Amino acid sequence: MADDEAPIEEQPEVVAEEIAEEIVEEAVVEEIVEEAVEEAVAEEIVEEAVAEEIVEEAVAEEIIEEVAEETAAKVDKKAAKEKPIPGADLEVDIVVEGEGSSPESSLDPFADDDVVAVEIEEPVSDEPIAATIKLAADARYRATGKRKRAVARVILKPGKGEYLINGRSIDDFFPRPALQRNIRQPLEAVGYEDKMDVIARMHGGGVSAQAGALRHGISRALLEADPNLRGALKSRGFLTRDARAKERKKAGLKKARKRPQFSKR
Repeated sequence: MADDEAPIEEQPEVVAEEIAEEIVEEAVVEEIVEEAVEEAVAEEIVEEAVAEEIVEEAVAEEIIEEVAEETAAKVDKKAAKEKPIPGADLEVDIVVEGEGSSPESSLDPFADDDVVAVEIEEPVSDEPIAATIKLAADARYRATGKRKRAVARVILKPGKGEYLINGRSIDDFFPRPALQRNIRQPLEAVGYEDKMDVIARMHGGGVSAQAGALRHGISRALLEADPNLRGALKSRGFLTRDARAKERKKAGLKKARKRPQFSKR
């Protein structure tokens, strides 16, 4: 009887051990399952984050490309609106005068061979003009000079450089030194200021106009004495008739161009 009761007492312990082993196995399995689930979730989160970063980078690149295109379009429009500066593409070619230049190289290389180069007028020198005037005792050279409304009938004859104007000397008729210098210019340019006398009859105009008319008459009388003086006298402006005159008054104006003061009311 004792042998039959021993196995019956040992059965609960075996059952408890089996139950404990099953519980441990279940716990291990649950832990493994939880770890696997957590790893899967973590991988999904990582993949989503990577995908979001890729999408953000693509969007950023698209935005950068759009901004670059808009900027280029604005620059093109601005360049199209701005007018180009004429001659901006030309290169500066400066040649210092007198360095490595010859008369032939100074001419235009693109000019035609048939075109004659224009000569530059040289400045008028102050040296006396070479004149050949006959100074015989009975030599008389007559001419008429004009300026504004003044008329001067001039006679040149051999003498000592005296001026007789309407029976008066030049100092009495033209007290102003500036007018006297103006009158003496033609004879001084020729070098006959001490070899010829001037006799003139004046009428019309004012003092300044009469001085200009007298100089014009003396110059034309010198031309009668020596026709070869035309070029030299003309280059100095002695033979040019000064056509300047007072402009006439206009109807409705106070003077030639002066208008009455404008009144709005």
